[in-house]
Amino acid sequence: MSELLPPSIENVIVPRARDIGGFEVRRALPHQHRQMVGPFIFFDQMGPARIQPGHGIDVRPHPHIGLATVTYLFEGEILHRDTLGSVQKIRPGAINWMTAGRGIAHSERSDLTWREKGGPVWGIQTWVALPKAQEETEPDFVHYADATLPVFDADSARLRVLTGTFAGVTSPVTTLHDTLYVDVQLGAASRFQIPGDAAEDRAIYVVDGTIEIGGVKFESGQMLLLRAGDEIIVDAAGANAARILLLGGATMDGPRHIWWNFVSSSQDRINAAKADWKAGKFGQVPGETEFIPLPES
Repeated sequence: MSELLPPSIENVIVPRARDIGGFEVRRALPHQHRQMVGPFIFFDQMGPARIQPGHGIDVRPHPHIGLATVTYLFEGEILHRDTLGSVQKIRPGAINWMTAGRGIAHSERSDLTWREKGGPVWGIQTWVALPKAQEETEPDFVHYADATLPVFDADSARLRVLTGTFAGVTSPVTTLHDTLYVDVQLGAASRFQIPGDAAEDRAIYVVDGTIEIGGVKFESGQMLLLRAGDEIIVDAAGANAARILLLGGATMDGPRHIWWNFVSSSQDRINAAKADWKAGKFGQVPGETEFIPLPES
């Protein structure tokens, strides 16, 4: 496929479908062609799907180290709980930023009220790796409501800056590494320009619709790895609207080891995290009586 790509695109990642307990997600990162884009080391699309009344999302408590989880919804609602005592409903347009650092556990569920009526679920969960010097930082959780994230028009697109700075507009989200994350909605037959200096390392994820770059069309569910320094012109293909996410940032300070929900520059640290979870040393998530056991392999 690379022979057919415009010069500004290095490669295209087609996500793999994964089942997470009766709910399918599509995973773009990590991938054999690229472990990270900037600090983004994990990228899952949830849905779009409709959950029937009486059912819901039930991701039992599980641990993390060495990363921050970033949850962003287009539709639906998820209830977050963690070992810090945080209890927060995640709704469309908001950002939930949970820094695992030296260790945290959390659950993600549908609450009883939402579960009774059911409804749509559609969104993105990413992990960002922490710089080596910050991998053992204290765990933290911050919720940024949708009204706090800047929204503006550029060219003929509507942008919401989730993290970092784009077109002179800066998100209030605090990060430990140079991180860019922008939600871009293109109207029918509209155009969007990504400057060459928007981020050192960047990619586009096509959330919805079809886009065109350099005369080549790309469908929803594809991640486009962009060549460093190139200006990119993105067109909504045909008469339909499209939605993309621009993600990336500064190149991370070296590769990472990944095992289950653990990310670290040290394999020994991951082995220690395995033992800690098995021994129950991550603490209890208030309101939870279950947990996901350490996988056997």
